[in-house]
Amino acid sequence: MKIPNRRGEYATPGASRHPLPRGCDAPTIYLAPMAGVTDWAYRTICRRFAPIITVSEMISSKALVYQDSKTSRLLRKDGSPYGVQLFGNEPETMAKAAVLALERSGADFLDINMGCPTPKIVKNGDGCALMQNPKLCGEIVAAVTAAVDIPVTVKMRRGWDRGSLNAVEVAKICEDAGAAAVCVHGRTRAQQYSGRADWDTIAEVKAALQIPVIANGDICSAEAAIGALKRTKADAVMVGRAALGNPFIFREVHSALSGLPAPKPSNLRERAHWAGEQFKLMCEDKGERVAVLEARKHFCWYLHGLPHSQGYKKGIISMQTADDVKKVLELWTIDNR
Repeated sequence: MKIPNRRGEYATPGASRHPLPRGCDAPTIYLAPMAGVTDWAYRTICRRFAPIITVSEMISSKALVYQDSKTSRLLRKDGSPYGVQLFGNEPETMAKAAVLALERSGADFLDINMGCPTPKIVKNGDGCALMQNPKLCGEIVAAVTAAVDIPVTVKMRRGWDRGSLNAVEVAKICEDAGAAAVCVHGRTRAQQYSGRADWDTIAEVKAALQIPVIANGDICSAEAAIGALKRTKADAVMVGRAALGNPFIFREVHSALSGLPAPKPSNLRERAHWAGEQFKLMCEDKGERVAVLEARKHFCWYLHGLPHSQGYKKGIISMQTADDVKKVLELWTIDNR
């Protein structure tokens, strides 16, 4: 069933072409929006490793409409193509927020969150809770596409739980309402991030739609990205948790998808350099005090998978100033000689 927008018009599927990285012949790679992780600083760092598409941390449509100053800061653009992700369950509010987001960010596209599984989001009927009301999903997409003249995409899950695996249904409704692309995470809301992502569901969505489909879930390596694209026939892959403290994954995935030689694995010295670059950007964006506090979790993520990393974490969690950060990173560099 096609859903008209607020002007009573019916959208043409794929009418708004989704933006692709310039000069990139390989399948598109996205950095997934992750609250408290993919801020302006980290997105900027990730772009240094490959031509990717980035998306803001999820932004409350109500907070944006009500002029919350902290929310507006989340809109800062890191490059192109760049999208702003909004969450909410009121079509009118989502439409107003979309206009504001575009005006303040200069985004290349807007993304609607229908996939967040966290209790504080779904209890208000937002995020993945929207998938329990497919009609409302279509109404939101129709309202947002009517409000802005840039592509509107949707991020969703396999379904709410195993008893309601309706990704294909919701995706088709969003396409008919004017969505330019759909990203499907191959897990249900009930799974959260446990178990394995079901790529077959993504393949079913791809087979049913005319617009681009992005595969998300368990894209944790270059090999996984290739496997997901082969299995699902999707147009792009989205990297989420595997990117925590690991911007190097974009270099690896891009090389594999472009048929280039595999890059050398990152070592402690390289990780120290990029952690330091990220900290500088965080200071620019948020000030030293907040940057130091947030650097603690990011630095621990940068050490993931490296031998003897536990020995560095005591220094990380006790960082209080930029000088402390400098000393920690110098130690990483010295130990990697």
